[in-house]
Amino acid sequence: MYDMKPYLERINEVIRNGEYKDDWSSLSAYRLPEWYRKAKFGIFIHWGAYSVPAYANEWYSRNMYVQGSNEYEHHIKTYGKHAEFGYKDFIPMFKAEKFSPDEWAELFSKAGARYVLPVAEHHDGFQMYRSEISHWNAFEMGPHRDVLGELKKSCEARGLKVGTSSHRAEHWFFLGEGKNFDSDIKEPLERGDFYWPSLPFFNEHDLFSKPEPTEEFLNDWLVRTCEIVDRYQPEVLYFDWWIQHSAFKPYLKKLAAYYYNRASERGKGAVINYKHDAFQFGTAVPDVERGQFADIKHYYWQTDTSVALNSWCYTTENVYRPAYEIVRDLVDIVSKNGNLLLNIGPKSDGTIPDEDRQILLDIGKWLEINGEAIYDTTTWRKSGEGPTVVEDGQFSDGIKKNFTSQDIRFTTANGFLYATALKNSENGEYVITSLGELDASKHANFHGIIKSVEVLGTDVLPEWKRQTDGLHIRTDYKNGEFPVVFRIGVD
Repeated sequence: MYDMKPYLERINEVIRNGEYKDDWSSLSAYRLPEWYRKAKFGIFIHWGAYSVPAYANEWYSRNMYVQGSNEYEHHIKTYGKHAEFGYKDFIPMFKAEKFSPDEWAELFSKAGARYVLPVAEHHDGFQMYRSEISHWNAFEMGPHRDVLGELKKSCEARGLKVGTSSHRAEHWFFLGEGKNFDSDIKEPLERGDFYWPSLPFFNEHDLFSKPEPTEEFLNDWLVRTCEIVDRYQPEVLYFDWWIQHSAFKPYLKKLAAYYYNRASERGKGAVINYKHDAFQFGTAVPDVERGQFADIKHYYWQTDTSVALNSWCYTTENVYRPAYEIVRDLVDIVSKNGNLLLNIGPKSDGTIPDEDRQILLDIGKWLEINGEAIYDTTTWRKSGEGPTVVEDGQFSDGIKKNFTSQDIRFTTANGFLYATALKNSENGEYVITSLGELDASKHANFHGIIKSVEVLGTDVLPEWKRQTDGLHIRTDYKNGEFPVVFRIGVD
């Protein structure tokens, strides 16, 4: 069993001697690195032992032990009784024999992504990187490859920033249902065991739920995460839910102080993504899972969502979103001061499904032409206009947004104002009401001078005229279902 004491002492020493201390007051001095604000678009990757069954979703490791669930019945029918074939038995089947980090990185570059976040450890507890903390990792088992390390090298060679995510916190309870019947999850379990600790099910949304994580588990979480920081120097560190539990709070402060201090030592910035107010506001970047905000925010934020509506990992039944819908969301999110982190799910052999690949390539084609309205931009006085209401909050990406050509989103960069129509106008006519000749003596209406209007993707200049009811534009340019961007020169 790994002796955590020396690493814990090192963590305390770095915090003691560093700029950032493990308290919210000190951590509030954190500043978001400029590259992250400019990047706008990143790739998330859910890939692991759960990609072998490729059934239902990435929670297969938990739900296969929930009696009566579809995954439970599927597992018995397909693999046999749980006592004879448990989740750990998928690991030797996870061979990743066709995994090519260079091919992945090339695809992400073509997609127009600026940063990449592979999952380092999901709720199942299997590490996708080389580790001294646990032997249950992809370097020693399954693929026998340092997936995170190899992908980092390939992505950075193409100028992509690389971060990673930890979902280890949920491992406290994630496999606990397996103790309720004859399975391969049984006591005694101790630290170092794959299934440890596997606590019983409880209300995981209760901030003070009992039994709360023990000091041993929390120290193990801290050491595992700091090992990732030291070995892979991630430029972004993403955390899934449940770290907001009250027991984690002191450890989150330690982790943030350690991570920020280590980044400072290297002369680099660092980004933490979090949910549910796990970190105090202003000390890290809030993340909205599978959703977005209805309005512009004064603070920077991120959406994480997936190419598939039903799963974060590859399954044989994935329900994919059209690329144009994802691009519309990207435009909306960026106009509201956010980034989009888009997930894909490779197959267990290391190949990226054709559907995932095509979606990324289609997004990349749009960004190649229209990227100047996305990358390096800042917000305008308002995010947009139009009749379509965007649902506020998490888990809303399955709600169909019937955008129209009246739904416009604004960004600014390079001395231009970019107005993006989220849908093509059938007759080629657009009216941007926010840019009309309006009285600004009392209300804060736009009162600048419009010098020029261009359409990205064509050299043919549109017809345009500014009237009291808006800026009228007419163009023959069509972009299928994808948004149309107007580059507007103002003075």
